[in-house]
Amino acid sequence: MELLKDITVNPFADMIGAPDFLLQVLWEGLVSGVLYALIALGLVIIFRSSRIFNFAQGIMVVFAALTLVGLHELGVPAWVSVALTLAVMLGLAFSIERIVLRPLVGQPDIILFMATIGITLFLIGFGELIFGGENKVMITEQLGIPTGSYALEPFGGFLLLEQKDITVVVAAALLVVGLLAFLNYSRMGRAIRALGDDHQAALSVGISLQTIWVLVWFIAGVIALVTGIAWGSRAGVSFALEVIAYKALPVLMLGGLESISGAIIGGLAIGLLEKLFEIYWGQPLLGGNTETWFAFVLALIVLLFRPQGLFGEKIIERV
Repeated sequence: MELLKDITVNPFADMIGAPDFLLQVLWEGLVSGVLYALIALGLVIIFRSSRIFNFAQGIMVVFAALTLVGLHELGVPAWVSVALTLAVMLGLAFSIERIVLRPLVGQPDIILFMATIGITLFLIGFGELIFGGENKVMITEQLGIPTGSYALEPFGGFLLLEQKDITVVVAAALLVVGLLAFLNYSRMGRAIRALGDDHQAALSVGISLQTIWVLVWFIAGVIALVTGIAWGSRAGVSFALEVIAYKALPVLMLGGLESISGAIIGGLAIGLLEKLFEIYWGQPLLGGNTETWFAFVLALIVLLFRPQGLFGEKIIERV
């Protein structure tokens, strides 16, 4: 009760008084922020190249994770299941481009957005038909992801680091580095950037819209698989994970729809700030459960002063 009173009066004093606990809170926030950033990254890579807001990214995370677990339940070795899941996501990218997007070329952006909602509903129904609706356990150990923990004693206190969380952070960092290298130094990566910078000019020099769409949706599928493995190792695999993906929306509001660095920084910022607010202000002052709405309120405040987000490009319309 005395600690709760101190937190209510002065949360900052409690941060200073228990630095080891503060480090634990920051670590948990960092891991959550990394996962938010990964989901937002899948949205940004598609929007940059096609101006399509992919509402289906959340269900793609669930579908990729369920495919991986489902294949392993059929007796397929873990890493073979990963390869086959990537093949499924490539096939999904081809199908979306050929069946959904190609007939809608030239249509208003809202039509393409509604198409991604249709993709979401289809994948939910198709996924439940194939995999069922029950919660499944991610094959963490079979993939070689460690499940132990490290106990540290900073500032004379106690800090617990889960090995799987460390693996998630390292894998996410490698994925981001690889994606940036691909976009900046490969021929297809430069084509994606060119299409995002000037759509008509890119098409006029022979860049294939269909090829780029398949590629970016496959990249989004790869990101979805990595995210699904990470989230699944923490909370199991079920369609409830789609709700977590909605946290990418305030991340994009904060970082901007076109900025990869904005998605990363926005995800980390929201993960850290919502965890700090929940522990030091939300629980003692508001009864807890502030993580469900804090990110959206923060994004709304940012939009009031900078509608394009912190890292988005300011749009100037000349009349």
